[in-house]
Amino acid sequence: MEKLIKGLHHVTSMAADAKENNQFFTQALGLRRVKKTVNFDAPEVYHLYYGDEVGTPGSVMTYFPLGRMPRGKRGVGEVGVTEFAVPKGTLDFWQEHLAEKSVIGLKADSFLGENRMEFDGPDGESFALVEADPEGRTAWTGDGIGSGEAILGLHGARFRLRDAAATGELLQFMGYEKEDTAGSVIRYRIDGGNAARTVDLEELPDARHANQGAGSVHHIAFAVEDRVAQLEVREALMDTGYQVTPVIDRDYFWAIYFRTPGGVLFEIATNEPGFDRDEDTAHLGEALKLPERYRPCRDQIEKRLPEIA
Repeated sequence: MEKLIKGLHHVTSMAADAKENNQFFTQALGLRRVKKTVNFDAPEVYHLYYGDEVGTPGSVMTYFPLGRMPRGKRGVGEVGVTEFAVPKGTLDFWQEHLAEKSVIGLKADSFLGENRMEFDGPDGESFALVEADPEGRTAWTGDGIGSGEAILGLHGARFRLRDAAATGELLQFMGYEKEDTAGSVIRYRIDGGNAARTVDLEELPDARHANQGAGSVHHIAFAVEDRVAQLEVREALMDTGYQVTPVIDRDYFWAIYFRTPGGVLFEIATNEPGFDRDEDTAHLGEALKLPERYRPCRDQIEKRLPEIA
């Protein structure tokens, strides 16, 4: 599987309120909504995608706003923190900007030489902004945050696990290398792909298990270039003993899924075909796009979905 994984593709979480979620990511964080569609298995629920101008793999955060669901309970067996990259020297800007947007949990610190600021999402989820080099990435600035400060894309993610050993072995099998350790956190890094290249494993042997709900990460997706690479990864994982789903067409990428030893759900997603396959780039995320099997039911589906801008 060496060199097939190209870093993170996207992170998918759950939310309570669609309108609140949309406002937070487009206004507080200044990301672009690149797709407004529905959950493939529950068409009465939105699937909202946020990212850079075109939803480049490694920039995308997605959500299922499930309505009146209870908040998740944080613990082990989950992605505990989702990290976004911002230009170096911009954390003071973000501290002021997020405070003006009434974002709570703001906490500046550093980790492994990186300046970072943690904060809470509207459903209690944990995020961090990490100062990083642009590495050729161009931030979306259509929602009022300047190009000198705007979010560049994903930086990485931190898992919380009772025992990190088996997940660490899996990451190394996927092409990641153990880079550094600080306290109870082990950093893994993969090069040769996109800039969303780090995964941190925080080992908390005495913590309770997480219960999923609003604010919980549903799954984390890793990028491969195309379907050929994806099938190679699938075969390698199955040969190692993982139970991997068949390839599923998600309209904007193809996906396979498997559960990791630590309990986190992994997806392997292709970089192709992209979010512009059914919308012009200038109008990404504006119209409700439906999977083919739901298109005959558009009127009923639109009546059940809440209004968002």
